[in-house]
Amino acid sequence: MNANQPFLFHRKNYYFMAVGLFLIALGFFLMTGHDANTMPDGTHNPNYWNEDIFSWRRIRLAPFLVLAGFGVTIFAIMKNFSVPKV
Repeated sequence: MNANQPFLFHRKNYYFMAVGLFLIALGFFLMTGHDANTMPDGTHNPNYWNEDIFSWRRIRLAPFLVLAGFGVTIFAIMKNFSVPKV
């Protein structure tokens, strides 16, 4: 590698990549929770149905955050923030 060769990405690119990865991780974290047969006290009961698996957070918000995170990360990779030399 040549000493005068510039870096491929700039500081803003890494910033947007970090924001995108944070959104992806947050989205996957918000998808977590008890499964369909877990009672509110945490015990497993095959005769119990937990309606929380269809919550707004797990069905709509979390997938939106994951897709937004992928979009931000792709933007960070594709965008050229370098300042042209005059």
